[in-house]
Amino acid sequence: MDWSSIPSLASLRAFEALARHGSLSAAARELNVTHAAISQHLRALEADFGLTLARRDGQGMQLTEDGHELAAALGEGFARISDGVAALRDRARTRPVVVALTPSFAEAWLMPRMGGFWAAHPDVEVRLVPGVNLMDLRRDGVDVAIRFGGGSWPGVQAEPLALSAFVVVAAPGFTKARGMQDLARLSALDWFFSGASVEQRVWGQAVGVDFDAIGAREMANNGLVVSAVRAGLGLSIQAKALVEPDLASGQLIALHEGDAAGLGYYIVTRPDALSPGARLFVRWLRRRAKPA
Repeated sequence: MDWSSIPSLASLRAFEALARHGSLSAAARELNVTHAAISQHLRALEADFGLTLARRDGQGMQLTEDGHELAAALGEGFARISDGVAALRDRARTRPVVVALTPSFAEAWLMPRMGGFWAAHPDVEVRLVPGVNLMDLRRDGVDVAIRFGGGSWPGVQAEPLALSAFVVVAAPGFTKARGMQDLARLSALDWFFSGASVEQRVWGQAVGVDFDAIGAREMANNGLVVSAVRAGLGLSIQAKALVEPDLASGQLIALHEGDAAGLGYYIVTRPDALSPGARLFVRWLRRRAKPA
């Protein structure tokens, strides 16, 4: 399309409003501009075409034959644009919100709270995609990701959701360790790790346990790890945000608690605009993460 051959879109929009209302003042009110601005756009179009498009008729404006022809074309064109925009907005409004997150975060933090979101927004479909691999949000069609780390990932926007302290947890009946002084003498058989949880090894260094040297029992996911620890089979290092319900109920006890040191769960989104449903979901996440 040769845009240089088409008059200013602002002038065409002003003329279309004038044609519908038959009044400079009414067109100005609709477009939130001055009466003089509509008149100026009309004169600019008439100069561009070399034709008279409208004449004053009492308090209003009367279109000429050429004006009627242009108004009909503009009305049809702008109506198609309006329909296309509305269709895209409806699609964005109704398509599922795709959320990528770790299985452990989904199980321990998100799912116990999701009922509140669905009750407040029953028309918003949320599709959870648990996984341990970092995903390309644009390529994989992900609206929102919840990632663990320090918040520095290229090409995305990240905001803290839960910068959680970590805890060394065990069941109340686990007798091999009653405090920090007992941790160093434990063997690989006493520790449980999720195979996908790099952060547990980082936290191990903070409590003076070198898991690269002593090893640990590795489970397929964090849910199995926590189940094993609840059963009194050993202990683990966990993000406090993920085991707070167990600590509150007494199913687990904390042998040690360490600082977050900038590590935690982040809301990660693409730099471009979120869909309406994704905006609602992110807003809800922020509210749920605030301390009571």
